[in-house]
Amino acid sequence: MVLHLSTFHLEGGAGVAAARLHRALLKSGVDSNLLVPNAQRQEAKTAGLSNTKTQSRMSWARFVGERLYFYPQEKDASIRFAFSPAEVGTDISRHPLVQAADIIHLHWINFGFLSMHSLDKLFALGKPVVWTLHDMWTFTGGCHYSRGCERFLNHCQYCPYLAKPDEYDIAFQQFERKQDIYSKTKIALVSPSQWLDKLVKSAALTENLQSLSIPNCIDTTLFKPLDKIEIRRKLNLPESKKLILFAGANTADPRKGFKFFKQALDKIGALSNDTEVLVLGKANAEMMASFPLPLHYLGKISDPAEMVNVYNAANLIVVPSLEDNLPNTIMEAMACGTPAVGFATGGIPEMIEHQVNGYIALQGSAESLADGIIWVLNDENHTALSQSAREKVIQLYSESVVAAQYQQLYQSLLPHE
Repeated sequence: MVLHLSTFHLEGGAGVAAARLHRALLKSGVDSNLLVPNAQRQEAKTAGLSNTKTQSRMSWARFVGERLYFYPQEKDASIRFAFSPAEVGTDISRHPLVQAADIIHLHWINFGFLSMHSLDKLFALGKPVVWTLHDMWTFTGGCHYSRGCERFLNHCQYCPYLAKPDEYDIAFQQFERKQDIYSKTKIALVSPSQWLDKLVKSAALTENLQSLSIPNCIDTTLFKPLDKIEIRRKLNLPESKKLILFAGANTADPRKGFKFFKQALDKIGALSNDTEVLVLGKANAEMMASFPLPLHYLGKISDPAEMVNVYNAANLIVVPSLEDNLPNTIMEAMACGTPAVGFATGGIPEMIEHQVNGYIALQGSAESLADGIIWVLNDENHTALSQSAREKVIQLYSESVVAAQYQQLYQSLLPHE
């Protein structure tokens, strides 16, 4: 039995990816279970640790405790959730699902779910561990994305995320603890993108551990092309306009590059009067103010069927992330036949093939981003772009393809008689 561990169930890119893999493995015949702090709805072989009000309060208290521990040490509020000290968590080593598991499969486990102590207890069980990395935290001293810092290549210390960086700061301490924990069991690190896998292979903490790249998966029978005009009528969107989609969990997060998107639209607005914008996700009034093009704010949508409708309503999606692994939004849009435009960063160029199923813009250039958006919107062969986007997802990211790769990895880690 494979047991997946994830902080989130049906929200956040990492939580969604973990749940999708769990479902894909079940469909392929693998005995898979998913354990999360809070199950958001009933789902096959999915269990939550918080089944009573008291347990839910304890889960929340662990999250708060984790953040309070870091609060006095953070450089400023902008990095509050960008660094996880992993000091507060729960010991699940004696949980029945953990005890019964043949393989422990970790995903994103921060924010008070598993602490360094929790990981130590898990790894000490001696069970094979697979860890799917959804950011850089596994091989750093605590940051989820390093923002250009390369100390993880040797040894984390003098961390730029901290108010008082020091030779033996908490980044140094976490690095040392991870080094000790990783030596205690057989572990394989899986990166959804080749970009992240290259970092794993070069990072001091993980360069000697087994590592490989297997992408996230998606249900291509759910995320698929639909009738664009019909969907726009259903969503009360203009039928004849060109619609540009920005979908981000939080537009205020600098890493998501929303300001570059807005700057790119300034150029497009001066050239076009038949183009409008869809924004999906958490946003604030300040970010939406004085927008250069007519805007349709759709809010936060978590229902997959509604998300499929939004992707189908758009002519393209723009993902101007400055750091990212293998964004679910690109995969979801492309599965629906919607071309993507993004910066040449992280795993994005592995998904978007330049001028084949979308457009790769120069990193951090709003002008290049605008050029890409205009190219896709004006491309006479939009049908070919759409078909290429869908085909890329079916070939590389469909459930059966990804599940088979994980099955092969699991078998290689289990003892053979």
